Amino acid sequence: MIAWMNWTPSVAIFFAVIAALLAVMTVFEIISPCTERKGFLPIETTRGDRLFIGLLSAAYIHLAFLAVSNISLWVALGVSVLWLLVLLRWG
Repeated sequence: MIAWMNWTPSVAIFFAVIAALLAVMTVFEIISPCTERKGFLPIETTRGDRLFIGLLSAAYIHLAFLAVSNISLWVALGVSVLWLLVLLRWG
């Protein structure tokens, strides 16, 4: 059924982390519902919106590292996590 995917430990961890993020955000939303707010982003966003924007921008950060440098993707991961934390807090 999903034999087309190359299930390495890194891929499994990636999908597990995304699933855990979604589960935590769901529980957090049930416990403490949020309202839209305006941070440094030019639109009003909820926590879920900022998480989605952060995950999407993390993909672009990784693609940029692959395209323009030979730096390890661990550095891109660090930059992506920092960006996601900033975005979730002040975005």
